[in-house]
Amino acid sequence: MSMHECSGESQASCPEQQFDAFRQSYYHCLTRRADALFELTDALLCTQGKVTDLAHLSLEPEHHRGYGALYDAVNSGNINHAALKTLIGALPVPKIPGPDGREGIVLAVDVSNWLRPDAGCSPGRAFCHTYARNGQAQMIPGWPYSFVAALEPGATSWTALLDIVRLEGGQDASLVTANQLREVVGRLIAAGQQQTSDPDILVLMDAGYDVVRLAWLLNDLPVILVGRLRSNRVFHAPAGERRGSTKGRGPRHGSKFVLRDPDTYPAPVCASSIVLQRYGTVEVVAFERMHPKIDSRGGFKDHQGHLPLIEGTVIGVRVQCLPGNPTPKPLWLWVSQPIPDDEREMDHGWSMYLRRFDWEHTFRFLKQNMGWTRPHLREPAAADRWTWIVLVAHTLLRLVRPLVVECRLPWQQSMPLSRLTPGRVRTTYRRVCQNAVHPAKPPIGSTTGPGRPKGSLNRVKPVTQPVGLAHYKVK
Repeated sequence: MSMHECSGESQASCPEQQFDAFRQSYYHCLTRRADALFELTDALLCTQGKVTDLAHLSLEPEHHRGYGALYDAVNSGNINHAALKTLIGALPVPKIPGPDGREGIVLAVDVSNWLRPDAGCSPGRAFCHTYARNGQAQMIPGWPYSFVAALEPGATSWTALLDIVRLEGGQDASLVTANQLREVVGRLIAAGQQQTSDPDILVLMDAGYDVVRLAWLLNDLPVILVGRLRSNRVFHAPAGERRGSTKGRGPRHGSKFVLRDPDTYPAPVCASSIVLQRYGTVEVVAFERMHPKIDSRGGFKDHQGHLPLIEGTVIGVRVQCLPGNPTPKPLWLWVSQPIPDDEREMDHGWSMYLRRFDWEHTFRFLKQNMGWTRPHLREPAAADRWTWIVLVAHTLLRLVRPLVVECRLPWQQSMPLSRLTPGRVRTTYRRVCQNAVHPAKPPIGSTTGPGRPKGSLNRVKPVTQPVGLAHYKVK
């Protein structure tokens, strides 16, 4: 039962009722081992300190069952992913003011790896591209997960996680990401989060994604893609009219635009310069209607007819200095909008891309504090189930933010409730959870099972699984 009451307020505007309604609906999305999975979610948030394994979560007061029931729920439970995705998509999504004053949704997509180098019997592993010390890259077997989240305005460590998909070895990462973004945007439109009068949704991604191909796959959606470019990319300006009296097919590509060669730069359509106290002078230039030369291989090998010309705006950002790097390299971005409206639109694009680094706080919190990659699970289905539980737990922290009372250690500084980090909110979650709705049923008393007969051996030996391919290079 819930003790939260909001007189004269609707559920959408009452944080207490919204929190209780989400917990109740989340319980209905658990179609098998619902009670144990729901109590595991509460135990994950109520435990003090970092999560190191699943067994210790069964010792929390919020989990009324043993560790055997906990592992059985993770390995054999079931979650209605379609209903859960719809439930999360219906929650209020943070919006960021644009250059015209209208607030719009800003999404970020990125991949985080659950590394399992020693799990030789776990199927579905792929080679994950990771960065070691001194910039050395390594390919380590694991489960890569694609996350989609909505960003909040300002410098913050909060993000609104909306969807996750596990990438399998040999999959077309661009196609999987396009389908994932299409489903997320569709749910936001169906829930009324995105209206026809709202500005297009901004989608931010790193250089590991083929942003040009994603723009082609999502050209029917109200989205604008902003992706970072590697410095070795080459683009082309529009071909323009035919020159001379020669016959034959007209040119498809104009003059070259080589990011590494300043001599090939055309006149920018927009340029701005600002001075920041920490980074010095920041110079920004934009080049309109730039497209890459697409080959009939890779993602376009099955394309029928002429290969498309996918135009966009190339934005270059040059910073005078960075902390620890007196001579930083320029930052190059490609925006799926061929012609920027004005300088404010250009500045909004690159400034929003910098907000993408809020991802790092979320991934660090999920892995270090909530123990997302700590359990040693064999089956990828169990890993998916645990990952969704972690995502729901992070969503519950986001919903409980207006209800928390600061609970800090003596050596921690006091801060306004609106600026509390996810870690500080998690420390006081147990106090709020005591008055929240608890739909899970109490456990039924039983005796200990007989277990395996004494002296018998496990005759079902696990099979060593091969590691799949890796067709992507993401963090």
